[in-house]
Amino acid sequence: MTVLAPTRIFDGQRFLTDHAVAIKGDRIAAILPTAEAGPVARLEGTLAPGFIDLQVNGGNGLMVGGDTDAAALRQICAAHLRLGCAGVLPTLITDTPQATAAVIAAGLRAVNTPGFLGLHLEGPHLDPRRHGAHDPSLIRPMEADDLARLCDAARGLPVLMVTLAPEAAAPDQIATLSRAGVIVSLGHTDCDYDTARTAFAAGARLATHLFNAMSPMGHRAPGLVGAVLAGNAHAGLIADGIHVHPAVLRAALAARREGIFLVTDCMAFAGTDLTAMTLAGRTIRRREGRLTLADGTLAGADLRMDQAIGVLVEQVGIAPERALAMATSEPARAAGLSDGYGALREGRRADLVLLDDAWRLRSVWTAGQPVIPG
Repeated sequence: MTVLAPTRIFDGQRFLTDHAVAIKGDRIAAILPTAEAGPVARLEGTLAPGFIDLQVNGGNGLMVGGDTDAAALRQICAAHLRLGCAGVLPTLITDTPQATAAVIAAGLRAVNTPGFLGLHLEGPHLDPRRHGAHDPSLIRPMEADDLARLCDAARGLPVLMVTLAPEAAAPDQIATLSRAGVIVSLGHTDCDYDTARTAFAAGARLATHLFNAMSPMGHRAPGLVGAVLAGNAHAGLIADGIHVHPAVLRAALAARREGIFLVTDCMAFAGTDLTAMTLAGRTIRRREGRLTLADGTLAGADLRMDQAIGVLVEQVGIAPERALAMATSEPARAAGLSDGYGALREGRRADLVLLDDAWRLRSVWTAGQPVIPG
């Protein structure tokens, strides 16, 4: 039995002080008052559940792409375990049907990999007017073969999240995906408010990187942003202070008291010191916290989950417990994973992180075992 007694515990919803977490094997045996815990290992900082990241394009120098196999997915997941993530959705951005099929096949072979929650397919069924760093030549409407492939994949993967634009997928296709168990997320779209509402009514449940690559909110044209902020769909948010201004982050989080969660949208740079990489023949450069193409277009984020928590607390002024929930219990709820992730509970797997007073990652435990962070 290992008993950890930090300065405070975040259990997924609230802070506990003068409490300890007892770990036996790979499970949390108990959360109990420190005075009742016997010999303990004292820790300075906040002990919290391992993070959940539903949008990681790569890590450890590897991108998710047509040549990704199960071994590559294991390496990507291992990199994110060291960054404090108990689970991630490796994410394929817009690519060919052959690449999509190859990544799905790799995901099916990687189902039991530590940290692997499933897959996120971001595209290719998007609006080319909002392509961002995606290759516009590969963007296309959803066809019957695509729909069948995604429904089949959802039956074999723990989680399958698909980002699409309502301009490229009809409401009946969204409904079919939802019934098959696909988590449909709206993104890379110029759709208006009513179209977004129709897509949500058809079964879409999320929005991908809120504010980025989507129709903005105007006072007469609310767009997808307005549909999310005035509705109840979940939404991912890149809180690096670059993709979305801190003042806008503050306004969004005031509008929605729950349902918004953090994503890193990180690239192959995650867990490495790389300064440049190639994506579909285009160079992405890493400089001063930004990842950009040659024309200055943001291409993913140079972001860790602990850094995003720090931005929310220090720059945006969000309460620490809400910022922590946005990295743990909120994404777990959005992905339907609350039964196993995002909270510290007796009997749960002991996936833990320790953060210092500046919200920097200091220690990681995976299945009760310490992991060297970074």
